[in-house]
Amino acid sequence: MNQIDLQGRVAVITGGAQGIGYAVAERCLQSGARVVLWDVDEARLGEARAALAPLGQVDTATVELSDETAVNDAARRALALAGRVDILVNNAGITGGNASTWELDPAVWRRVIEVNLIAPYLTCRALVPAMLDAGYGRIVNIASVAGKEGNPNASHYSASKAGLIALTKSLAKETAQRGVLVNAVAPAAARTAIFDSMTPQHIEYMRAKIPMGRFVQPSEIAAMVAWLASEDCSFTTGSVLDISGGRATY
Repeated sequence: MNQIDLQGRVAVITGGAQGIGYAVAERCLQSGARVVLWDVDEARLGEARAALAPLGQVDTATVELSDETAVNDAARRALALAGRVDILVNNAGITGGNASTWELDPAVWRRVIEVNLIAPYLTCRALVPAMLDAGYGRIVNIASVAGKEGNPNASHYSASKAGLIALTKSLAKETAQRGVLVNAVAPAAARTAIFDSMTPQHIEYMRAKIPMGRFVQPSEIAAMVAWLASEDCSFTTGSVLDISGGRATY
């Protein structure tokens, strides 16, 4: 494992109790950061904290990320607890199942947009001002190759990730001269708990589109995120970095 220097940094990671978020937390701790995990699942948060504690300082907060008040409160607590937040990783996301666009329930469509797009807007809104005051920040949004290409039978998920890519680019331009860099990664599918809400046919569709012939490992995504969250990432902002095993080449 290559060593990324995050010594002394404080990272808020949403959806940090499992999957990609957990892998990112693990890599950040191994790199010297203090992590604050935000997740809606209190039980899994407790398990994650216990498992990660031997690696470094881990704090947690149970947060409904689509709730503006809950996000603002969690941000205030994190800033009071650690004194600052240097890194924000917007990882939390849901798929909302698979169906053709006209068969998807509007409530499900809206919920996917709330969690995957509006929640990152709320977390950025809550934490970016403190980063600007400090003159330093790194924001990494976990998008998806689906946001570039649009997956059939996943219009809600694809649209939410396309929106997250656009949010990344817009915010990056707003903060480019103030020390806060904003980037996204666009992974192919990783075999995590998010697969539980997908049909076997959709899972196989995603695997078949990957030239490498396998799903990405959460640890591979975490390695890319760790670099984007570091000082070594100094002239990259507003970018979407592909990690799709060759599926997307632009």
